[in-house]
Amino acid sequence: MNTAVAAFLGKHNFNHHVDINSVTDALLSDMHEGLCRRPASQDMILTYSNPPSKAAAGKSVIVIDAGGTNFRSCLVTFDSTGKPSIDFMEKTKMPGIEKELSRTEFFNQFAENLEHLKDKSCNIGFCFSYPMTITDDGDGILLGFSKEIKAPEVAGCRVGKELKKALADHGWKNKMNVLLLNDTVAALLAGAAAPDEGMKYSSYIGFILGTGMNGAYIQPEDAAYKGLKRQIVVCESGKFDKVARSDFDEAFDAKSVKPGTSRMEKMCSGAYLGPVSFEMIHTAAEEGLFTDAFAKKLLEIKEMTLIEMDAFLHSPYSTASVLGAKAAGCATKEDYDRLFQILDALVERCARLATSILAACVIKSGAGTSSDEPVCILCNGTTFFKTYKIFARVQGYLEDVLVREKGLYYDIISRDNDITLGAAIGGLIGE
Repeated sequence: MNTAVAAFLGKHNFNHHVDINSVTDALLSDMHEGLCRRPASQDMILTYSNPPSKAAAGKSVIVIDAGGTNFRSCLVTFDSTGKPSIDFMEKTKMPGIEKELSRTEFFNQFAENLEHLKDKSCNIGFCFSYPMTITDDGDGILLGFSKEIKAPEVAGCRVGKELKKALADHGWKNKMNVLLLNDTVAALLAGAAAPDEGMKYSSYIGFILGTGMNGAYIQPEDAAYKGLKRQIVVCESGKFDKVARSDFDEAFDAKSVKPGTSRMEKMCSGAYLGPVSFEMIHTAAEEGLFTDAFAKKLLEIKEMTLIEMDAFLHSPYSTASVLGAKAAGCATKEDYDRLFQILDALVERCARLATSILAACVIKSGAGTSSDEPVCILCNGTTFFKTYKIFARVQGYLEDVLVREKGLYYDIISRDNDITLGAAIGGLIGE
């Protein structure tokens, strides 16, 4: 690394060569405290669910994917061999986006959105990507919505119970089985439902690194956790707060909607890598790391997204990106090099932190001890698969910290329509 860049990063406490094993150990300690129901930064949400022991065959499931601002719904049908097909897919806005709704109005809108699927199945797999507590019957108690959803009366209610009531009020004849899950559980279940031909896995992990970040794994029975049966556990890894942050992270956090929250997520996920890179670029320009002409151009930039940051890393000399356009005609070769190294350091740190989360989940699963039955890690998210070298680096680091150092084996996979497929599998649990 250029000595000036190294000095700049060091001055601002930015450690891009995070020690993966140290962060993994800290995550494992925090996970243990959470499972013991002692204070922990990760929520360690129990789901009371496990992947089905046999493949779904000859069954249909209504799938709801509600998160952010979109409400998606469809019917997933498994044929006699367990092969899924997706039909009647519709997408609309989440209730409560346009105006504030009462609890009754909110779930009535759900029922209206599902009218095209009326009585097509008795089972609903409901991927509900908002903070909730899962109950032992597979329902979910909403803890609260993000600011986009205006339905305060829904907080604290049992979402599945209210949905079933609304469907009955709208003339649904079937007695419905509704299971609530989030996207990491859906990813895990998709991996369990669709292994590659000839593969056998010892356990499963779901990992999301897209706009947000989270992980889920299967916790085996353990004498350390009395009464805790084998089940999928959601870690809420994005909330982990026992990792050192840089001046750039602190500067962005102070400007964020909820300062002091989601500390790990703000260091890794797609929603935040762009804004953190903005803090790095502006500070570097202000502190003389670039030539005056280029620094002046960079200081004209008012915001930065992951898309623009990533475009420069993939094609530094292309003028199609904001940074490439600013550099054209005024930046020296050293300017290009220094800017690239700053942004690459941010990506490198992200890859190392993501590796730490995955390593902790594999270790905590107690599985993967035999090379012929690795732990299946289903990853979801464009940040993980598309951002400059993150996927390749994570794979390389996992080979070091798991396979070479601990003799633990893993297999990273992806699946088309993974969240939809996983939610469908979830809808059959407890049938």
